[in-house]
Amino acid sequence: MSQRQVVQVFEQYQKARTQFVQMVAELVTRPQNIETLQNAGVMSLLRPLLLDVVPTIQQTAALALGRLANYNDDLAEAVVKGDILPQLVYSLAEQNRFYKKAAAFVLRAVAKHSPQLAQAIVDCGALDTLVICLEDFDPGVKEAVAWALGYIARHNAELSQAVVDAGAVPLLVLCIQEPEIALKRIAASALSDISKHSPELAQTVVDAGAIAHLAQMILNPDAKLKRQVLSALSQVAKHSVDLAEMVVEAEIFPVVLTCLKDKDEYVKKNACTLIREIAKHTPELSQLIVNTGGVAAVIDCIGSCKGNIRLPGIMMLGYVAAHSENLAMAVIISKGVAQLSICLSEETEDHIKAAAAWALGQIGRHTPEHARAVAVTNTLPVLLSLYMSTESSEDLQEKSKKAIKTILQKCTYLPALEPFLYDAPPNILKHVVGQFSKVLPHDSKARRLFVTSGGLKKVQEIKAEPGSLLQEYINSINNCYPEEIVRYYSPGYSDTLLQRVDSYQPIIN
Repeated sequence: MSQRQVVQVFEQYQKARTQFVQMVAELVTRPQNIETLQNAGVMSLLRPLLLDVVPTIQQTAALALGRLANYNDDLAEAVVKGDILPQLVYSLAEQNRFYKKAAAFVLRAVAKHSPQLAQAIVDCGALDTLVICLEDFDPGVKEAVAWALGYIARHNAELSQAVVDAGAVPLLVLCIQEPEIALKRIAASALSDISKHSPELAQTVVDAGAIAHLAQMILNPDAKLKRQVLSALSQVAKHSVDLAEMVVEAEIFPVVLTCLKDKDEYVKKNACTLIREIAKHTPELSQLIVNTGGVAAVIDCIGSCKGNIRLPGIMMLGYVAAHSENLAMAVIISKGVAQLSICLSEETEDHIKAAAAWALGQIGRHTPEHARAVAVTNTLPVLLSLYMSTESSEDLQEKSKKAIKTILQKCTYLPALEPFLYDAPPNILKHVVGQFSKVLPHDSKARRLFVTSGGLKKVQEIKAEPGSLLQEYINSINNCYPEEIVRYYSPGYSDTLLQRVDSYQPIIN
């Protein structure tokens, strides 16, 4: 065989390997091919090609493996069991930027499925190599690596701590300062995934100087970047008062309120989430949000969207109102009650209705004035129907019941209470009758109206256990009226009168 023929053989072999990996990389993009490829043992065929002498074959083999691992956790598990990870990690430090991106993609695809698979990546020593690649000159490599680190960190505090211990955080903070938007997005996302698990991990991100740089990007025109920036700030702020104050000190108000009017729904949602995570901690932080126009802006935002996008805003209003009478009144003045009532009526998801019920309860529980503000929107009958409905989730029933009770215990607006005399179950009825017993002794007009509307008659029909609290309330109401009036409206009184007619002997002259 001549030298030329030998060269041709090698060229054909190289061409066949190239065609094979390219075809596999293409086939795995279609789900219907996955099972066939798996049964054909494609993993074991791709593995040696990771060490091929031809760089493009190495890269394409890694890409194909990444796509397989990305498909489901069984295939990701097969990558781990096939001892493919050590080869990837070894090559990650040695190869060109194209291979580094492909290898980081495989690690990310494996890590995303479960904490156990992410731990397997940590156990094979990948973190140190990935962190070194964060200093690579190529922004595409840094992006791929940041993505992999984020997918490892997102599962739990232990994995997140491992990413921190490998020295990733300061380099991720440098990445968010790079000019490439895609790199900024993924680095911000990774910082969010690290911060979310504990105050200590969030503090590590703060100590690396991330907050100031993140805050500067709130007004960036790229919606996907804003989503990640707002998410990262939320994950830091949620843990403690100190961390929330550090986020506020980065002067995010009133700038963040512009995000509540963004065209992107998830920017709106994440902005509401950030404001919620700050508001929940203290009255002072909530007051700061009120002072910057945050409550009114969130209410407008809730009105402009639907479904889960509304949820953080609804909860934010509840947190603000829960802190104090004045803050609850700020929500009322900004027309928050009407908007929450709309959410309660028009949303289809029980967990959103439950959040709205909880928030209304937080607003109405402070004083009679607060309770009246909720009652006049005709929200109480809606809450009652949600509580009574067998189709409502257990959480929705519980939150509706609690909201009704807390509002009723402060409500002195009798027109809103009276329908409950007819519709409420005994455990709610007790609170309604209790409120009438508090108001009627001090209001003569209300006493008259209570008679003419049929309320007094209805109270006489209530069957209460002797000596119970409900019976005491009924007695208090009855003591507001002459005995003959009470007797007149008592059940069976008309029969008593008829008996008296029957037994009455007329006087005959």
